[in-house]
Amino acid sequence: MIIVHHLNNSRSQRVLWLLEELAIPYDIKFYERNPATLRAPPELRAVHPLGRSPVITDGDVVVAETGAVIEYVLDTYGQGRLRPAAGSPDARRFTYWLHFAEGSQMSPLLMRLVFDRLEAAPMPFFARPVARGLSRKTRESFIDPQIAQHLDFVECELGRSAWFAGEAFTAADVQMSFPLEVAAKRAGLGTNRPRIHAFLDRIHARPAYQRALTRGGPYAFS
Repeated sequence: MIIVHHLNNSRSQRVLWLLEELAIPYDIKFYERNPATLRAPPELRAVHPLGRSPVITDGDVVVAETGAVIEYVLDTYGQGRLRPAAGSPDARRFTYWLHFAEGSQMSPLLMRLVFDRLEAAPMPFFARPVARGLSRKTRESFIDPQIAQHLDFVECELGRSAWFAGEAFTAADVQMSFPLEVAAKRAGLGTNRPRIHAFLDRIHARPAYQRALTRGGPYAFS
């Protein structure tokens, strides 16, 4: 049976949701972030050397990284569900969004989180204006424009079809959920992107999403 090594408020919530959508039995081992650093506990290194989440174990198999976990689950248990037919235009879109979520969209969002924490971090009074000024300038000149560009692109692409890989819900929508939820909560999604808001409303209303929340526990980005 699959065991999801689940870190609170993390990408592993998507894995729980995927498994619920596919009705695949699984167990959860829970881990809590350090409240001061927000980092995963060292116990996760016993599962995978990098000590990060998501990671699953399935017998002797260990799979880390959300995209790799999604592909493993679909290949092993999916029976053709939640992915378009191989070789179709929708399949190419599926692959693109499966990689875009972490390869492009999450990078500036993570930078935004780091610089926000830097701006709020305690420091000697004489260093505070310099550090906060640098943080603010970096955000305004580079990070926030990148986030806005990605969100505008996603908003436009959601005008092409109901879901990211076509008219049918797929695991690409599961993958794209996390960066868009983070953007909505922490990176100024704004009200001028109604298609993204509608996408988030649709996924939050899905019964499998709700079941995953019940099993996974509190999740700050839903």
